[in-house]
Amino acid sequence: MPEKIDMHALTREELAEAVETLLAIRGRHTELVSVIVPAGANLNVVINQLEAEKSTARNIKSKTTQKNVIEALERAMRQLRQLGQQTPKNGIAIYSGNVSNVEGQEDMRIWSIIPPEEINMRLYRCDQVFIVDPLKEMLEIKELYGLFVIDRKEATIGLLEGKKIKIFQHLESGVPGKVRVGGQCLSEDTLIMTEKGNKMLKDIQIGDKLESLDIEKNKIIFSKCINKWKRVKEEIINIKTKTNKISCSYDHLLFLWIEDRLVEINAGIIEKGAILLNNSLKADRIINIENKKESRELIDIETEVGNFFANGLLVHNSSQRYHRITEGKAKDFYRECAELLKKYFFDIKNLKGILIGGPVPTKDEFLKEGLLVTALKEKVIGLKDIGYADEHGIELLVEASDDILKEQEITLEKKLMEKFFNMLGKEKNKTAYGIEAVLHALELASVETLFLSKKLDKDTIKKLKAKAEETSAKVEMISVDTEEGQQFYNISGIGAILRFAIQ
Repeated sequence: MPEKIDMHALTREELAEAVETLLAIRGRHTELVSVIVPAGANLNVVINQLEAEKSTARNIKSKTTQKNVIEALERAMRQLRQLGQQTPKNGIAIYSGNVSNVEGQEDMRIWSIIPPEEINMRLYRCDQVFIVDPLKEMLEIKELYGLFVIDRKEATIGLLEGKKIKIFQHLESGVPGKVRVGGQCLSEDTLIMTEKGNKMLKDIQIGDKLESLDIEKNKIIFSKCINKWKRVKEEIINIKTKTNKISCSYDHLLFLWIEDRLVEINAGIIEKGAILLNNSLKADRIINIENKKESRELIDIETEVGNFFANGLLVHNSSQRYHRITEGKAKDFYRECAELLKKYFFDIKNLKGILIGGPVPTKDEFLKEGLLVTALKEKVIGLKDIGYADEHGIELLVEASDDILKEQEITLEKKLMEKFFNMLGKEKNKTAYGIEAVLHALELASVETLFLSKKLDKDTIKKLKAKAEETSAKVEMISVDTEEGQQFYNISGIGAILRFAIQ
């Protein structure tokens, strides 16, 4: 009769025991069979693969090893056939082979393990050891951390589960990058009226106050220069009016006077006869336009009010208009990202924190906008400078946050121990420590949280955990990596905070 499979999924504790048993086994030859089948896999395909491996095993020179491998494979196939057409919900791992340490003796064993979490890989191996790495990963502490990387072009949202990264969504913004925009530039010898007299554009400094127009009040004012940069352009347009002239790039914005109002228009599409506004606030008609293909370094500036007079003609502040457009798009993108973060992270109960990465200004701008709901903003535990905002950026964020993640575990442990020691000093009747006192509290179902040092022997840990589970007490494992953890171990490594005082 084939050994019947226990179809219940193991608890983490049961899995830990099984893994420890399997790790301790060493075959005398390459005759230990490991078969890992993910949920949803076609069992017939797996069984057929094992049948093929059984045929291959007949070529093994050692008759003893050949016999043991074939029997191990046959046992594994019998187990799989018991499952019918469908694998268990979380998949199954089967380990079969001769575990005897004595040459020539046989001790055939088989383990069929349905793990507590879903297996996401398929594996067959015949070796001197059982392959249990996928099961060991399930035993690692699964802390959940939200991951978010953003720049102005794109963003990616993911989740860190233990050491596994899960990508939720990647999105693109449509927002142009933060570069010197437009190239809406003027010739460097353009004359600019400042508060201190005329200056050539090349001599204008950030902070200078330039002659500008308060459009709403139709009044000449002086507006501060807040930015300046140079660009090389391959085409130039020379515009001459009755009283002035200006040389600029094709995409420089000028103000035309049309039906008693100012209209922004690119220099490259302005026609002869159009009317500009001069610094006497009078109409100045264009009498000639000359287009030249000529490489020249031009200069652009930005003012507080968005315009200034160049060679006595009103021109648009090229950057500011573009800035308003891009900033609007950026805010829309930030809003979309904030909504998606809420969608993916808000209802995750065990979310320990959120890590955010991206270029220096963008990630800070995103948080500064205040669009992220307070509950999630309070969970942001780290900001990292990352040059990518795609899936690779998510990986870089996790690598860069190693210090934060380690600190989080230590901080949590410190807080747990601080609470325990504070109560031990101030509310002794609501705490217990030492195996006898804690066992007594567990028998009375008084334990709210059980603390166990990881340095305790495994039998003691197993016994006390089982007692805690009977009364739904929470169990916290404490390392000796901190001063508090070592101090806890020194007073037995067994403690509890109680639901109610006991005598």
